[in-house]
Amino acid sequence: MTQSSILVHLYRLAADQGDAPAKGNLGRMYGDGEGVPKYYVEAHTWFNLATSRATDEQREDAVEDRDQAAGLMNPTQLAEAQRLAREWDAAHPREP
Repeated sequence: MTQSSILVHLYRLAADQGDAPAKGNLGRMYGDGEGVPKYYVEAHTWFNLATSRATDEQREDAVEDRDQAAGLMNPTQLAEAQRLAREWDAAHPREP
C-alpha cells in the first residue's frame, strides 16, 4: 500500500464521519489520480459533498474545485456525480 493510498483510506474514514476537509481532500486525490485512479466523477462527488457541509473559506475552495471538475465532465458524468453525492448524503445523515 502506498502512502497516497493510505491517505485516501484515512480521508474516507474521516469523510464518513462528516469531516468536510476530508471530503475536499478526497476530491483532490481523485481529480489528480493520487493514490486512486483519476476519476472526475468521484472528484466532483466529494467536492459536492464538501461544499454542502463546509463553511467559509473551505466552502469557497470546494465550490471552485467542484466547478473545475464539472468543466472536465460531460452531462452524463455530471449527473452520475450528483446522484452519487445524493446517495452518500442520504446514507450519512448530519448529526444535530
